Amino acid sequence: MKKYLCIPCGYIYDPAEGDPDGDIAPGTEFEDIPDDWVCPICFVGKEDFELIEE
Repeated sequence: MKKYLCIPCGYIYDPAEGDPDGDIAPGTEFEDIPDDWVCPICFVGKEDFELIEE
């Protein structure tokens, strides 16, 4: 599963964990998150995330 980094704050979206506070279930790929989802730390949109190369 691909992880994504929030450029402004450094939060890492990990699909294995999801975002329970944002109603994103564990196992949800970043591409499958609704477009109106925001970073749980700094509240920017998905467009401010980038793929972390692993």
